[in-house]
Amino acid sequence: MHRIGYLATITADIGEIFSFVAPITCIPLLVAVIFSEWNMLVPMASVPIVFFCFGFLFKQIPRSTREVRLSTALCSVALFWFLSAMICGIPFVLGLHMGFTDAVFEGMAGWTGTAFTMMRSLDSAPHTLLFWRSYMQWISGIGIIAFSIAMASSTGLFRSRIFRSESRNEPLMPGVISTGRELWQIYGLLTFFAIGLILFTGLSLWESVNLALSAISTGGFTIHSGGILYYDNILLELILLPIMIAGALPFKLYYLIKANRRWSLFGDEQVKLFFALLLVGTAVLSYDLVFFSNLDYLSALRQGVFMSVSALTTTGFVVANPHTWASVTLLFLMMLVFIGGASGSTAGGIKLKRIALAYRALVWWFHRLFVSGKILVPFRSEGKVIPRATAELETAKNMLVICLSFIIIFVATLAVMQFHLTTFTITEVFFTIVSAFSTCGINTGYVSPDMPFISKWIVILVMWIGRLEVIPVIMLFVALFRGPD
Repeated sequence: MHRIGYLATITADIGEIFSFVAPITCIPLLVAVIFSEWNMLVPMASVPIVFFCFGFLFKQIPRSTREVRLSTALCSVALFWFLSAMICGIPFVLGLHMGFTDAVFEGMAGWTGTAFTMMRSLDSAPHTLLFWRSYMQWISGIGIIAFSIAMASSTGLFRSRIFRSESRNEPLMPGVISTGRELWQIYGLLTFFAIGLILFTGLSLWESVNLALSAISTGGFTIHSGGILYYDNILLELILLPIMIAGALPFKLYYLIKANRRWSLFGDEQVKLFFALLLVGTAVLSYDLVFFSNLDYLSALRQGVFMSVSALTTTGFVVANPHTWASVTLLFLMMLVFIGGASGSTAGGIKLKRIALAYRALVWWFHRLFVSGKILVPFRSEGKVIPRATAELETAKNMLVICLSFIIIFVATLAVMQFHLTTFTITEVFFTIVSAFSTCGINTGYVSPDMPFISKWIVILVMWIGRLEVIPVIMLFVALFRGPD
C-alpha cells in the first residue's frame, strides 16, 4: 500500500470515529444550561461541531482498495487520540482564555486520564468546564478499555472469545465501536453505583457525579484545587478505594459475571497480582511514612493505603504531599505507578499482564538454558500450552514494549533536565515523567502552569505515548515520515 493510500485510509478511519464521538460530546451543554452558564454554550458547542465537521470531511476521502493492515488501525488510534486532545482543549481557550499549549495540555490530560492540570484555580472555574474535565476522562476510559480488549484479541497468546476478534472489514478503529454496547452497559452500571456510594458520604450530587466519573475512569480530576484533601473526609477516602480498584481491574471479568459465566474476580492472574502488589505497597509506604516522615501509625496507614491504591490504579488522587516524602519512598511509589493496573481496564502503566508475562518468559528462557536441547520446555499461559513460535513472538513483543517504555521515560527525563535548570530533584522530575507516562498524574509539584514551554510539550507527548502503550505512536511516526513498505 502506497503512502498516500495508507494515510487516506487512516484519515477516513478517524472520520468515522469523529462522527461517532461528536454527539457524545454534547452532554456538557446540558450542564451549561442547568447552571445558567450561557457564556459557556459557544465554547462547549465548539467541540461537537469540530468533531462533526472534520468527521464529515475525513469520511469523504477515498480509501485504498488494497488489503488494510493492522498498522493502519494502530496509526488511526494514535492520531485520533492526539487530535481529540487538541479539539477537547478548545473550550479552555474560548472559555478561560488559556494559551494554546496549556489548553492542549489540559485536553491531553483529560483524554489520557491523567490528573495533571494547567488550571490555576478550580474553585472559581465554570461548572461546565469542571464537568467537561471529568467527562473527558470518563469517555476516554471506555475508549481505552475497548482498544485494549481489541488489541489483546488480535494476538496469538491472549486471544479473547468474549468479544469478537479485531477485524478490518469495517472502516473504523478495530473493535472499539463493535464491542462498545456491552462495555457501555458495564461501565455505566459501575458509574451509577459509584455515584450512589459517594452520595452516602454527604457530598452533593454535583460533587458525587464528578468524583465518580474521574474515579471509575482512574483519571483523577477533581473540582477543587485542594483535591481529595479539600473534603477532609475519611469516609469518602474509604469509599473511593473500591471505586478506583473497580476501574483498574479487567473489564472482561465484569462481562463474565454479568453473563453468569464466572462469579469470582480472584480466578484471574492479574487480579491476584494486583492485590498482592497492593498489600506490599501499603506495607512499605506505611513503614516509610512512620520511620522517614515521622507520622503516627494511623496517619501513615491512612496515607499508605490510599496512595498505594491511587498509584497502582494510576488514578492520581492524593491525600498527602509526595514532595515532602523521602526519596526512597517516592521511588517505591514510582514503581507502583509504572506497573499500573490490569490490561483491559481504564488504568494506565505498562499493565499487570505484561509484568506477569515478562516474569513467566524469563523463567521459561532460563529453564531452557539449563536443560538439554532435545527436551521441549512448554510455555503455559492461562492454563494452556502455547506453541513455541507464538510464545517467542508474543513474549518478545511484550519485552520490547517494556524496554521502549524505559527508554522513552529516560530520554524524556534527560530532555526536561537539559532544558530546565530546576530546583526540583532528579527523583522528583523522574517521578513526574513516570507519572505522565503511566497517565497517573500524582504530582510532586513540578507540573504547574509556570513550568517551561518545552517541559509542557514533553509531558504532553509522554502522556500520549504512554496511554497508547508506545507501539501505535511509533507506527504513526513511521507512516508519516517513512511510509509503509
